Amino acid sequence: MTSRLLMTYDARAKRLGVRARPAEEVRGSTRATAILDHDDPRIRTLAQRVESEATPLDALRAAHRIIARDVRPVYSVEDRRRVSRTLRLGRGSCSQRMAALEAVARAVRLRTRVRGLLVDGAFWYPRFPRLKPFVPEEVPLAWPEFRINGAWIPIGELFTAPTTDRPYANKGGETLFDAVARTGIRWDGDTGTDTAPTCAAPTCAADGPPCDLSAQVLADLGHFDDRDDLFTRHGQTLCWTARTLGEPILGRWSAGARAASGPSR
Repeated sequence: MTSRLLMTYDARAKRLGVRARPAEEVRGSTRATAILDHDDPRIRTLAQRVESEATPLDALRAAHRIIARDVRPVYSVEDRRRVSRTLRLGRGSCSQRMAALEAVARAVRLRTRVRGLLVDGAFWYPRFPRLKPFVPEEVPLAWPEFRINGAWIPIGELFTAPTTDRPYANKGGETLFDAVARTGIRWDGDTGTDTAPTCAAPTCAADGPPCDLSAQVLADLGHFDDRDDLFTRHGQTLCWTARTLGEPILGRWSAGARAASGPSR
């Protein structure tokens, strides 16, 4: 029931023509980019609030908690929005909130990179039960990784101690960005255990092994030095017209709001 009507038409051609770089060739960076504009005062201020934490991992966890609390989750469709604008608006999509964490990491001199994943649009059906025909067929996802103590740590592994036994069901107000704080999330099926839940319909227990979302992945696009490069090479999910028309509504529509309720004011 997914749709290609609103997608970027040249995206598939771009993906077929781009060779994925091996992970070991992608070193990431701490530099500012058009999206990760960590030279902005808002991002510098946020970085200063966490840089006194005992370890780099503690700093990232603290930054995650601040972003989760202060940036309201919405369904914005502008993947290339500057982090400074997301912080100024106080609302952002799951992707935009992850970008904010990347920007803070770079501001405290931690290298970041992203893994590009092409995710089945049906993964988002629980959030749009009445709008399934309009859900894009495939969604490029930038999954951040952080260089800590000589190793690359994906965002889904930043938190190791679950805090509740409530499952992640990919609906309601909790997004992937929020969920990683209480349950491990992986996209490659390598959870280190034979008992990890495979989430064809995502429901992942927080008190068990990491949630395996590999069934949702249509293609692994490889690693990129930053999300700017990923979206330049593979395009955003929606075409320009759909983003222009949809952003004023979806950009204010709180995650978890019912489809019939419309955006929050």
